[in-house]
Amino acid sequence: MLTTPVRRRNAAGMAHTITAPRGLAGVVVTDTTIGRVRGREGFYHYRQYSAIELAERRTLEDVWALLIDGALPDDAKPLQREIAPLRHIPPAVAAALPGIAAASGSQDPMGGLRAALAVAGLAAGARPLYDTSPAQRRAHAMALCALTPSLLAALYRLRAGLAPIESRDDLSHAANYLYMITGEEPSQPHARAIERYLIATVDHGFNASTFTARVIASTGADIYACVGGALGALSGPLHGGAPSRALDTLDAIGSIDRAGSWLRSRILNGERIMGFGHPIYRTEDPRSRMLKGIAQDLGGELVDFAVAVEERVLSLLAELKPGRELHTNVEYYAGVVMHLCGLPREMFTPTFATSRVIGWCANVLEQAEDPKIIRPDSRYVGPRPPQPLPGERAAPIAGGGRPLLAES
Repeated sequence: MLTTPVRRRNAAGMAHTITAPRGLAGVVVTDTTIGRVRGREGFYHYRQYSAIELAERRTLEDVWALLIDGALPDDAKPLQREIAPLRHIPPAVAAALPGIAAASGSQDPMGGLRAALAVAGLAAGARPLYDTSPAQRRAHAMALCALTPSLLAALYRLRAGLAPIESRDDLSHAANYLYMITGEEPSQPHARAIERYLIATVDHGFNASTFTARVIASTGADIYACVGGALGALSGPLHGGAPSRALDTLDAIGSIDRAGSWLRSRILNGERIMGFGHPIYRTEDPRSRMLKGIAQDLGGELVDFAVAVEERVLSLLAELKPGRELHTNVEYYAGVVMHLCGLPREMFTPTFATSRVIGWCANVLEQAEDPKIIRPDSRYVGPRPPQPLPGERAAPIAGGGRPLLAES
């Protein structure tokens, strides 16, 4: 679809031109203080701080406070004390989880989470953003963010025929999530590796899921509805569903001896190589660089293989698609790191959601302060209207009277 100028008149009656680029690329839809991605620089930030520096030097709880409350805390303990009880699944929600787990199955853990959060919203008495105060909105946001990992872990274990594990108040948010999934307290390197991944994926500009959350928030709907819509967007393989697919690619290649021929044939056939390319970055994805370092610190044959395949992919992309600026993205090493830390492949995208929900909620809270509903225009490109209806005929009125044209 081409970007074609469209003539409109503004509120003052002045004519102006509107363009409609594919995917709304480059269109600025609002102001935000939450952060931004500067793709040509390979840089992104939360508030005024480098996201990668935060991932390297601060905790997830620190970044949580930064996104929701607007400032880094001097002491993270108050927030830790606030969220610890919120991680426990309410009895009414826990009672619904076995049925949700059975219905969603291992093929759709994101669908299960959407259903569980809908139940949690009902149990919490969530009301429309339009009808609530900033303090009430924040309270619901904190509860939603805290509960999400617990719901995911419980649903995973129920699908596996295992009993859910109760949240531990003494563990960090990342360590507690791993504990509730595996049943074992994670090592410090594994807990910190997952924590750094979660920090690096908390927010990332106006991506598809974040924009979806803000559109729903602009209607005044409750925050659980906003996050439910965002989860639907994140479940798509072109958004959040790629970490497991990137690892599937490594499995399909099998050995470095097969990498060249396997990759070349797929690139020449126009197939997407999962884990490479990004709609915003025109240089290396800074999240990928950080995760590669984490993977190499953890070490092992899988890491060595992933590094070798990455080098082969980048070489072939430069050869076969010159000038396309296709680089490694966050999903490639995210899958490797999560696998090494004991997370099952079906939980890669849901794990992504345990952090991004914080960014969504920050965006929802910000959007709730703007009373204007998001209602963009579209460009109609169908047959020129009005056209006569085919086989147009009058419809009789029940009980007699003049016939009218049928309408819906």
